[in-house]
Amino acid sequence: MRERNSRNGSTLMDAGRFTKSRSRTGARLIAALLLLSALGVVGSGGIASAGTISSGVSGTTLLADSFGVKDSLITNEYAFWNPGSLSAVRSTTWDVTSGSLLARNGMAWSGVPDAIEPDANSSNGTDSAIFRLVTKRKDFGSVNVSFRLRHNTFSSTPATPAVAWDGEHVFLRYVDESSLYSVSFNRRDGTTAIKKKVPGGSSNGGTYFTLAAGRNSFSSGGFHNVRAMIFDNPGGSVSIRLRVDGVLVLSATDSGTGGPVIRSGAVGIRGDNSDFNLDDFVVTVH
Repeated sequence: MRERNSRNGSTLMDAGRFTKSRSRTGARLIAALLLLSALGVVGSGGIASAGTISSGVSGTTLLADSFGVKDSLITNEYAFWNPGSLSAVRSTTWDVTSGSLLARNGMAWSGVPDAIEPDANSSNGTDSAIFRLVTKRKDFGSVNVSFRLRHNTFSSTPATPAVAWDGEHVFLRYVDESSLYSVSFNRRDGTTAIKKKVPGGSSNGGTYFTLAAGRNSFSSGGFHNVRAMIFDNPGGSVSIRLRVDGVLVLSATDSGTGGPVIRSGAVGIRGDNSDFNLDDFVVTVH
């Protein structure tokens, strides 16, 4: 059974919710692109997703998904928690550890957020009040994660009452629910944050450390271009930057706050009490 911890008394980010990235030079670039193409898989939108070599040529695409498929369920938490089920709807690119990921009108959608544990097809509910989406590949290091996101509305349920950190966040170097970086770009309280989660603590087995915090206005009803960058520095530290609609909103550097820097992991999106659409999700080498 999945564990769902209480939201009461939790702080800022995770809040105990279950967390169910000249000619010779040109020739080398072409060769690298051909190799990545040969290693590629296809995302749900039919765009080739190249291999997971995040130390390659800067700007090389490692993963891309436009979600351009017919209206349907892409995958949901049922598929993740029932790996042997023949009725589960699975994605070659994504895992949803909580909630449901749907395709609607050529883009991805959280569905209407509720707290109902979904069946194989999410026909009875979405559970997307607590939405956790991560890539299956977990070896992304220094990368840029960019996407378009439209926030439709905030919501709440009896099981997930409204709190300050409701909204959307980017997962970077996601190892598991207790080891990751998160970048909050749209929160109910209008703040932004870059955080690091390390194992050990009351937030689903981990503890969050705030690396940077600020404010940003993220309007509803229209698409925004979000870009989160994470990269290793020569001295061993890790820097993270957040841009929204081309503007640098927040930056931070982790030199070992709370524990060793996290070197690689999955990337993804987290949503809390938020109805949103996601499109053109791209991961490139930083």
